[in-house]
Amino acid sequence: MRPEMLTALSALAVATVTAVGGVATTVIGRRQPRRPRGAERRDDFSAVTDKLSEHIARLEREAEQDRQQAEHDRQQAEQDRARISAQDYALRYIAGWSRSLVTYMRQQHLEPPPPPQPIPDEVRPYLHDISS
Repeated sequence: MRPEMLTALSALAVATVTAVGGVATTVIGRRQPRRPRGAERRDDFSAVTDKLSEHIARLEREAEQDRQQAEHDRQQAEQDRARISAQDYALRYIAGWSRSLVTYMRQQHLEPPPPPQPIPDEVRPYLHDISS
């Protein structure tokens, strides 16, 4: 190889290295501004922490709503039990009173009127003294 050829090849190599260096410098220069190491991880951590805080706050609101609903349901159940107990007492009183009337009529040798027919199957277990 002749010296001129070696000179041309070395010039070509220097030009190639210079072009690659220029492209690399341009790419690096266009990247985001330099941030300290770990800044991206801190940003990710704070974003995740913020999302978790929102999620926890939502769960706490839902839990409070559930507690309020449970308290309301408990109060409603107590009211229902009290109402059913009062109705049970009233029905027992009426049944006892009608039995005493029937007994009184039979003692006077009168026949009481028959109960309304047909007697519902749900009521039959509670009416012991009515024959059908």
